Amino acid sequence: MAGNKKLLILPGDGIGRECMVEVRRVIDWMDKRRHVSFDIQEDDVGGAAYDRYGTPLHDNTMADAMGVDAVLLGAVGGPKWETLPFDMQPERGLLRLRKEMDLFANLRPAIVFDALAEASTLKLEIVQGLDIMIVRELTSGMYFGQPRGVEDDPEGGGRVGINTHRYTTNEIRRVVRIACELAEKRNNKVTSCEKANVMEAGVLWREEAEHVHKTEFPNVEFENMYADNAAMQLVRNPKQFDVIVTDNLFGDILSDEASMCTGSLGMLPSASLGEADESGRRRAMFEPVHGSAPDIAGTGAANPLATLLSYAMCLRYSFDMGEDADMIEQAVKNVLDGGMRTADIMQPGKAKVSTEVMGETLIGELDKLAA
Repeated sequence: MAGNKKLLILPGDGIGRECMVEVRRVIDWMDKRRHVSFDIQEDDVGGAAYDRYGTPLHDNTMADAMGVDAVLLGAVGGPKWETLPFDMQPERGLLRLRKEMDLFANLRPAIVFDALAEASTLKLEIVQGLDIMIVRELTSGMYFGQPRGVEDDPEGGGRVGINTHRYTTNEIRRVVRIACELAEKRNNKVTSCEKANVMEAGVLWREEAEHVHKTEFPNVEFENMYADNAAMQLVRNPKQFDVIVTDNLFGDILSDEASMCTGSLGMLPSASLGEADESGRRRAMFEPVHGSAPDIAGTGAANPLATLLSYAMCLRYSFDMGEDADMIEQAVKNVLDGGMRTADIMQPGKAKVSTEVMGETLIGELDKLAA
């Protein structure tokens, strides 16, 4: 069954390419030791795609993404392409993938590994054992609503910038539904965040989220919370949360805040999921939270663990291979417990290693777990 799964790998730019090498190493290991293989395609996205095709995402690459079971992406962007026109910026390739694949639910786990708990700027007792999931609506709201743009202001002179915060019943219900499904497999609690006190779209969000809870998931513990209060609670008492679900704008902010509770972006994976079809298959894309880090690209200093954990999420959510995902996640924990660190998570008394050595060490831990 697993041998028929199709995976499109898009390494992207900067350290995305280096980290993806270590993922390919784990894929090869799974083929040899777990007898699991995939139909793998590889192409470019972002700045690398612009250099190759003259566009941040070629139409053929987009078509491939629509036809596979999952997309695994590295990172996009860098100063080399900052002067390009807006529609040619590397990030436009990523946004096109999300939009055309209709990846409406972004899953951002914020997990504090025991070995790295002291890396957080928050007190140890606040973050130790933290394990929360933020589900962000990804294809609507402020970032996509129309009208939008910058135009002349006929009344006051100068110019005016316009963005529209817009949500429909279906857009809200489907992302809240995914949050509730995730909560059922975790600690059974969902916190829905909006600004219903000052925004009409927030009022609708609250009403529709409550509808999904009451009619479909009555056994899930459910609460509403204003997004600004959630931002405060994340640094005051983050372990009160299990699954947070919110809109595109607030989700962008809250997920970044939650990631900093963990101490390192280099450790954080993410998943973006679409609607399930009749067979239960969802289009999906998996990527690390960190950027392309052009300042360290090519130096061997990149941390590949977030990309490897993104691959583990791919195994769990797209390929129904939870046991293999668990094995990779345990191997990551073992590597950290053993004292291995890349530069971004280096601590006194630990062993500073390169991207390649971190990958090799993880393979060694997988060998032990598979023995």
